[in-house]
Amino acid sequence: MAALLATRRTLMLSALAAVGAAHATDEAGDGDAEYQVKAAFVCKFGNYIDWPGQALGAAGEPFRIGVLASGAVAEEFRRMAAAASVAGRPVEVRRLARGEAPQGLHVVFVSRAMSAHASEVIAAVQGRPVLTVTELDAASSAGMINFVVVDDKVRFDIWLPHAAQSGLKISVRLLGVARRVEGRP
Repeated sequence: MAALLATRRTLMLSALAAVGAAHATDEAGDGDAEYQVKAAFVCKFGNYIDWPGQALGAAGEPFRIGVLASGAVAEEFRRMAAAASVAGRPVEVRRLARGEAPQGLHVVFVSRAMSAHASEVIAAVQGRPVLTVTELDAASSAGMINFVVVDDKVRFDIWLPHAAQSGLKISVRLLGVARRVEGRP
C-alpha cells in the first residue's frame, strides 16, 4: 500500500512539473497558456499543504480559491478547477473585486495586473490559514508562493516564513519542484 501511495505521489509531482514546463505564453502573446499553467498549479497546490485543524471546514465543503485578476484569468481558473479536487473536495473559484475582503477562502491568487492591491489582500488574510499565491516582482513578493517566468516557462518560488506565520506547512514534495525556497531551515 505504501509503495502504491508513493507511486501516486511521484506521478502527481511529475504531472505538476510537466505542467510548469509548458510554455508560458502562446504565439499571440496574450498569456492564455501562461494562465492555464498557473491555474493548474494553483488548483494542485492545496494537495501539497498541511492545513491546520479545521482550516478546510466540514467534510464535503468545497476547497475555495479567490482570484484577484481579470475576468478572463478568473475564467481560466474556473476551467481548471472543474476537473480538480483538493483532499477529495471539489474546487470552487471566486473572482475577487478590488477592495473585497477575502473571506471563506483557502487560497488567494493575485495577478500581476492587480499587484497594486496585493499587500492589502495579503494583509487581510495574514495569520489565517490561507495560502497566498502571487506573480509579483521577486523583490516585492509578499505571497507564500510567487510565480516567475524563466525562459518562457512558469516556475515558482516559495517563502516558508510567510506560510509558517499562517500555520501552513508546505510539503517537501512541493518544495522539491520549486525554483527557489526562502527560509529553509
